[in-house]
Amino acid sequence: MSVILPPHGLKVVLMQPQIAPNTGNIGRLCVATGAQLHLVRPMGFVLSDRNLKRSGMDYWPRLQLTVHDDEEAFFHAAAGGRFWLFSSKAGRGHWDADFAGDDWLLFGSETHGLSDRLLERFAERCVRIPQVRGERCLNLSTAVGIGLYAALGRVKSA
Repeated sequence: MSVILPPHGLKVVLMQPQIAPNTGNIGRLCVATGAQLHLVRPMGFVLSDRNLKRSGMDYWPRLQLTVHDDEEAFFHAAAGGRFWLFSSKAGRGHWDADFAGDDWLLFGSETHGLSDRLLERFAERCVRIPQVRGERCLNLSTAVGIGLYAALGRVKSA
């Protein structure tokens, strides 16, 4: 098994992220995996935030980053894409998803997750990262890492 990731077109989407260090860590993850990062405003920080730069370290200049003004602008730009919505409210585990190499992996904000409206709109594409009963959710950057590598595992075997 190779330790070099194959080329792919996976895209990580953060809907209204609120915490700069989480986004910095996710940016670094995206660089290391070759994934694109899409940020959807409003955000709880500005892109020049020093905490964002500190957690993204020197990876940030190599990041394939797109910032969308709002949800409507994002869905217009991603029209025709196949979305997977990660949510602690989903009833289907992420292991059951049939990820493909050009999918969009959507994650909600740290404080509110994805909106109920989006979860209803894409109900057949909602997945949850399993965890023990009674626990709320994972840290956003941890969840993105798990979701992205789960998708990458499917891409390399395809």
